[in-house]
Formats: sequence, structure tokens, C-alpha cells
Amino acid sequence: MEKKPQDVRKSPARRGVPPVVGLLLATVIMNVLLYLCLDHFFISSQRSSVYPSHCPYGYFRMGQMKNCSPWLSCEELRTEVRQLKRVGEGAVKRVFLSEWKERKVALSQLTSLEMKDDFLHGLQMLKSLQSKHVVTLLGYCEDDNTILTEYHPLGSLSSLEETLNLSKYRNVNTWQHRLQLAMDYVGIINYLHHSPLGTLVMCDSSDLPKTLSQYLLTSNFSIVVNDLDALPLVNRSSGTFVKCGHRELHGDFVAPEQLWPYGEDMPFHDDLMPSYDEKVDIWKIPDVASFLLGHVEGSDMVRFHLFDIHKACKSQTPAERPTAQDILDTYQKVLNSLRDTTMSQTREML
Repeated sequence: MEKKPQDVRKSPARRGVPPVVGLLLATVIMNVLLYLCLDHFFISSQRSSVYPSHCPYGYFRMGQMKNCSPWLSCEELRTEVRQLKRVGEGAVKRVFLSEWKERKVALSQLTSLEMKDDFLHGLQMLKSLQSKHVVTLLGYCEDDNTILTEYHPLGSLSSLEETLNLSKYRNVNTWQHRLQLAMDYVGIINYLHHSPLGTLVMCDSSDLPKTLSQYLLTSNFSIVVNDLDALPLVNRSSGTFVKCGHRELHGDFVAPEQLWPYGEDMPFHDDLMPSYDEKVDIWKIPDVASFLLGHVEGSDMVRFHLFDIHKACKSQTPAERPTAQDILDTYQKVLNSLRDTTMSQTREML
């Protein structure tokens, strides 16, 4: 009897995920989580290395220098510093990109003797306020009216958008890093309001472009204040308040108390202009912060969460405005909250 051949065909096997695809998927997930975790700590760890230890008064350290060096003297500035090109000029000083021991530095020179008092005031502020918030002073010569400071090639905050639009900086053009820049700015204001010299007011800030020009963007994307020529002191115990300049101010960027209060019918007279305190700096913070946040993905979400604190900054009554520390604390809470939310949403998607 002839045997029927057995059907050796098997039912189709279930197709599993190829091992290589699973490996790639796992790698992608790990990279996303690693990115989020690193981004959570990136800024703080990077910035902590900027000022590993503060040099004593009269000394400086920059870049890869291991030890603190004394501020350069007149003789050293004359013989060791070589001017390369002019990179800026204001009412008080002109600035030259220069070279010292193969390092790029910024040499500032007084523009005219009429502005010498402002120039020397700025020098005294630089000497007294050296910290992570202030550009590093490398040396000075009062006889020659020159000041040498660390050079920051990314320039002032005025060119922030152009810098962040470059392809090589695309990875830091995020709401997280932009909010951290805003925190840097408020941190500087807070430092000035609680400086070793007392409560100082940032007077060179009559409009947004002027304000942005006072700050430099460092290579690790933090902010330092560079121009300290106009920092009057508030002393409540002695009843001393300030006026920013001797001319009438206009516009809604400056605080209401900085405007001439007696109407158009009465000509402006500096002697009749009331003085004010550091809360004029608080009024300007929302406008500067909005510029720093820009218009990247997520920046409007940050603005929404900062709405209440920024509204308080714009109180018509100076005493009702928050302190710089209050604002800084709120910024930090918003940064932490939004980062945690972003990480949680990413985990759920995975």
C-alpha cells in the first residue's frame, strides 16, 4: 500500500521584532532619557566650573590659568599688552581687542577727560565687585586711563539672537537655556542690590538696547555684567536715594517713578525731579527676560508660568514689587517644574 507523503510544511511562524531593531529602539530610549537627565544638570555643573575658587582682592584668574595672578600694573599694561583692533565705543570708553601672553583680552580707554569721573567710578566698581557676576578685571592704569578685562568673543547680549541662530549653537537654543540666561540676569541684579558696597542701582538702562549692551555672553553661555560706570548707591538708613542721570527720561521701559511727574506744562528741571530706589531695576526685568526667552519652542509656556511674578514687577507702587531674590526663586521653581513635567511626559511616550 502506497504511503502518502507527509506534508512537511509548517504553519507560518510568528514574526518577532528583529534583534537589531529592538537594540536600536532600546538605544534611542536610553539616549532620550540620558539627554533629559543630563540637560537637568548640564547648566549647573557647567557653570560651577566657571568660578572654581575666587581669587583674593587684587588678583585674577581666567581661562585655563591654574593660579591667581596680581592685577597688571601700568608698566605691564604698556609693555605686555598689544592692541589688535577696536571692537566698541561708548560715551565713557572705547574698547580694543588686544593680546596679552597669547590670550585675547579687552583693553578699555577713556574717550575724553570730561568723562573721567564716570570712568574711575566704573573702575572702582570693577575692583570692588569682582565675582562670578562681573567681568574679570585683569589690570588697570589710572595714569593712562586704561582698564584691562577678560575678552568674551560672543559679545554683548544685544547680539544674542544672531549668536543662537548659528548652527553650532543650536543645541543651546532651547527654552531651558534661555530661562537660565534670564536667571543669570536677575542674579546679577540681585547681587548688585546686595553687593559688598550696599544697594546699587543699574542706571545705564534707559531702554532695552542700552540695557543689553551692559552685559556680556560668555563662552559657556552665562552672563556677566561688563559696564559699571553708573551704579549709584541707595542708603535707606541715611535717606539717600538715586536719580539716573540729569536728563528727562521717556518711554515705558523705565519705571514710572523715573518719569517727570509734573506734566508737559512744567519744563523738566533736575532739582525738582524726585529720587527713587532699586525697585526701578525690578520694573525692567520682565522686558529683559522676555527678550532672553526669545521665540523658541516652549518659551511661551515659560512666559505663561512667569506671568504672575512679572505682573507684580510692573506694579505702579515700587514697594509692592518683588525683590530680585523673589523673582530668582520663582524662576528656579518654574525651571524645575517644567523640566520635571517634560521628563515625565517623555517617559509616558516611551
